[in-house]
Amino acid sequence: MSNLIKHVVAGVAVSALALSVTAAAETLRWSSAGDSLTLDPHAQNEGPTHTLAHQIYDSLVFRNMDMELTAGLATDWYVTDDPTVWEFKLREGVTYHNGAAFTAEDVVFSIKRAQHDNAGVRGLLGTIADVIAVDDHTVHFVTNGPDPLLPNNLTNLFMMDKDWAEANNVTQVQDFAGGEETYAVRNANGTGPYRLVSREPDIRTELERNEDYWGMGMFPLEVTRIIHTPISSAATRAAALLSGEIDFLLDPPVQDLQRLENAAGITVRSAPQNRTIFFGMDIARDELRQSNVTGANPFSDVRVREAMNIAIDREAIRRVVMRGQSVPAGMIAPPFVNGYTEELDAIPAVDRDRARALLAEAGYPDGFSATLQCPNDRYINDEAICQAAVSMFGQIGLDIRLESKTRSIHFADLENHLLDFYMLGWGVPTLDSHYVFTFLVESQSGSGGAFNFTNYANAEVDAMIQAMTSETDLDVRNQMIADVWEIVQEEMMYLPIHHQVLNWAMKDNIEFNVQAEDQPHFMYMTFK
Repeated sequence: MSNLIKHVVAGVAVSALALSVTAAAETLRWSSAGDSLTLDPHAQNEGPTHTLAHQIYDSLVFRNMDMELTAGLATDWYVTDDPTVWEFKLREGVTYHNGAAFTAEDVVFSIKRAQHDNAGVRGLLGTIADVIAVDDHTVHFVTNGPDPLLPNNLTNLFMMDKDWAEANNVTQVQDFAGGEETYAVRNANGTGPYRLVSREPDIRTELERNEDYWGMGMFPLEVTRIIHTPISSAATRAAALLSGEIDFLLDPPVQDLQRLENAAGITVRSAPQNRTIFFGMDIARDELRQSNVTGANPFSDVRVREAMNIAIDREAIRRVVMRGQSVPAGMIAPPFVNGYTEELDAIPAVDRDRARALLAEAGYPDGFSATLQCPNDRYINDEAICQAAVSMFGQIGLDIRLESKTRSIHFADLENHLLDFYMLGWGVPTLDSHYVFTFLVESQSGSGGAFNFTNYANAEVDAMIQAMTSETDLDVRNQMIADVWEIVQEEMMYLPIHHQVLNWAMKDNIEFNVQAEDQPHFMYMTFK
């Protein structure tokens, strides 16, 4: 067994917390800028959607509040004598919220469902050739060659009840981009620590503690009821915490952090976040959808992309827009991801004279027009970042128009390939660069590239990305990662802006440490 596999398997056991569930009922009222996009657990690979799903559903393994790989519905996992077969031992005695037993057949169903073309999470499962139920509590994952990181890809892959899905005609994943409405979009039946009580998308979601949860006694589970009210307005979110209307705020506005920290009865906790904010652009179209340039695509020229890259003053964005709550980035991976180096993450010096010269060399001495599409309720100060960038692009002669939209529309437009130039943020739950590559760099012609809306395609790079999934020699694999990063950086297919700094604000009677993936597993929350 390779050292990498041994390291993965070493994270199997859930530590026995030896904590009894508190007798007192604790209702948690919390808010964030946006809501889950859907309750279908496989439709979207997106942070706030996973946040709600983690309360209701379970995955085979998950990352705890310290980002350690932890046993969920699987109690043990290892590579068999056949290096292409992983065996997962399932937790016994687990039931869904409707009382049905959780078995290996549900795992087989869930994995195959999540491989559907509609599934936003399908890129996590590209190496899986088959899933076999050996018995009720044993599952074999058969992969296309050895896959030492398979468990790392399953932390946000939720298990559904096969019978419930069949009974409610949701065996197929929701077509989110097409606006499909199914029973699974507003209803749920998981094995997780909380049951769904009511759901009004973008208004209010209420959960109650699952008294039959398999984790009773393993986790604090002091929160007995959860009420989530998304609030898009930054000022209103902060005011809600200050007034006592909510107890916990997932994304306090950076401009209000000092006021919140100084307020009586409130505490703010911070940590580096596993998320990088960046701009992407369609570099493959013959002609942009919204531009004064006809018969050509300015973004297809690497000199244009370089000019735009060196026009962005990331330090000014950090200081003025983010109030110091960001780390300027040169690559789309934070420091704790395998493959990260300080050299790759170095930000380019702002040089607007050279930027204008590069535009002239590319044939655009007078610049050109285009539209930047940004969400206004997904990332910290997302619209303000875009406004600042538009101004910076203007200083090199580009006429960039900003359109900002709510995240549900923004992501649907992305998935429908409607955007020339866009903002996106990316976290790396596997803590490995392959996750970045398979979603953002690999072409969409194969099983990967689900979020590669640049339409960049390079067969050689695709082959390198696919090969690293089965490479068990760490030195060889790390060199493969370095080689792909070199190409990504040379091509400048993305314009990284910064790594987010994560802040959570809460009443000071709450004990809850920040999780770098921005996933609050409320079963860990305790009260003083």
